[in-house]
Amino acid sequence: MESTTPDALDLCLHWAHDPSMDRRRFLLIPLAGALAGPLAADAQQTRIARLGILLFGTPDTDSFPAIRRGLGALGYVEGQNIIFEHRYAERRPERLQDLASDLVRAKPDLIIAAGGDVAPFAKRATGTIPIVMITSADPVQGGLVASLARPGGNVTGVTFVSSDLAGKRLQLLKEAAPLVTRVAVLWNPDHPDGEFPATLAAGRSLGVQVQSLEVRRRDDFAGAFAAATRERMEAVVVASSRLMTLNRTGILDLAAQNRLLLVSGWGPWAAEGGLLSYGPDLDAVIRNSATYVDRILKGARPADLPVEQPTKFELVINLKTAKAFGLTIPPSLLARADRIIE
Repeated sequence: MESTTPDALDLCLHWAHDPSMDRRRFLLIPLAGALAGPLAADAQQTRIARLGILLFGTPDTDSFPAIRRGLGALGYVEGQNIIFEHRYAERRPERLQDLASDLVRAKPDLIIAAGGDVAPFAKRATGTIPIVMITSADPVQGGLVASLARPGGNVTGVTFVSSDLAGKRLQLLKEAAPLVTRVAVLWNPDHPDGEFPATLAAGRSLGVQVQSLEVRRRDDFAGAFAAATRERMEAVVVASSRLMTLNRTGILDLAAQNRLLLVSGWGPWAAEGGLLSYGPDLDAVIRNSATYVDRILKGARPADLPVEQPTKFELVINLKTAKAFGLTIPPSLLARADRIIE
């Protein structure tokens, strides 16, 4: 649309032909035009982005604190250049679809979906609003993106999944406890990832018998551990999912009661009684999701932003647990640990 403000040349010509024109008005109009540019630029720079947040639990218990820290490091300040629209299910998954639809109706600039069990609801609710996912599931297997390198559609983000880690955990267990030959994998088939088949493949190369312990709800854990005991399993590898995280204390108790060494992917498991854990720094990965928010708000398309997998991993070893099982951890393994619980 053309500007209605006369430029300086037009004003000069008009004033030359019309001496009655107010000289002060002639001088002030260019000044007003000069001021309008910076004011308009400031207004554009201070535009407040509206970010939708869809959570399984609450803002206090889920990933939001780490997301906020990541955004803060990039210069986003709540109330100044960004505001948050929260929708959270308070651990009631049946509410997620309605919450996702309600969030879409609020028309945020972007939605963060925290969890592989949360992101599908956001995707079903909108095919146009950009979605940044944070997931421990495989987003390709779960149908969220076409591929990690080329997501396509309106979803991208970060995933904790790396199938190579499953085999590495079994290898670390064998280094810590060389005599172990029978290992159970506690996993949720409803959580799309490749951890169980990857552990199965690693077991064949390491001479370890691998048993499947499928659990879909909290009530399944006692029966799964009873089956592991019947089959004379010596250790259990916990495949990551929200079901496991929400029941971590109970799982650790069952492992201790059944004299099973426990290995997992996240540091808190080893810190709270597991033998060892090997996996990404969850807080760092979640914080890094803020870079996707920033790039999309600045014009990038989710379809063009590859899904990020973790590249830095932490080995945590619990020496108290090792001692309780009569194990002596080799010095070569202790030297590679990022953290040792004593």
